[in-house]
Amino acid sequence: MAVRVNPTRMELTRLKKRLTTAVRGHKLLKDKRDEMVRQFIIYIRRNYELRAEVEKAVENVSVRFSLAKAQMGALRISEALLYPARAAVYKVDERNVMSVDVPTIKYTGEEETTEIPYAFTFTSSALDSAVIDLSELLPKLLELAEVEKTCNLLADEIEKTRRRVNALEYVMIPEFKSSIKFITMKLEENDRASLVRLMKAKEMMAAAAAKADKDRMASAR
Repeated sequence: MAVRVNPTRMELTRLKKRLTTAVRGHKLLKDKRDEMVRQFIIYIRRNYELRAEVEKAVENVSVRFSLAKAQMGALRISEALLYPARAAVYKVDERNVMSVDVPTIKYTGEEETTEIPYAFTFTSSALDSAVIDLSELLPKLLELAEVEKTCNLLADEIEKTRRRVNALEYVMIPEFKSSIKFITMKLEENDRASLVRLMKAKEMMAAAAAKADKDRMASAR
């Protein structure tokens, strides 16, 4: 890769300052990436636990709904479930995790025992237990949505930070070092050339002085 910089001491000073800044920025970004990965692992583990718990609960609820449908019929189930057993009252906010704004979803409804929204006359116990379990699962579902969104946002930010770290480590910092080396070599070469010219000039002046002295001595005879 050809280095195209102006080989001057001013440019060398400027590049050294930029290299120092790039190295410092590279370290900060690496530290940020490592901490985000640590936080991401924590959220991933929590997401795995919540998803396993929610999927198991939903599977059990689905079995009971299927049993209730077989006992009551689809029409009666639809009539019984016209009104929700629990209102989906929640608050959405934001918080900062390693400079990433992630959502917080908190259930703000009543934590009391779920009330069945229909009469028990024409319903089965399977439907009753399914409705209760599903309504009590609502806070877990909201937490799962929060954790999954946080994981997605952190994963995107980790990827962006990784690209920045790689750009600094494999592109910018090597380019700065290469340019600094090139300018340093050029300046050293110029210094050596100047020294050679000075020495040559000194030799020529000494030779001229010696010739002048010789000429004076010859004329004095």
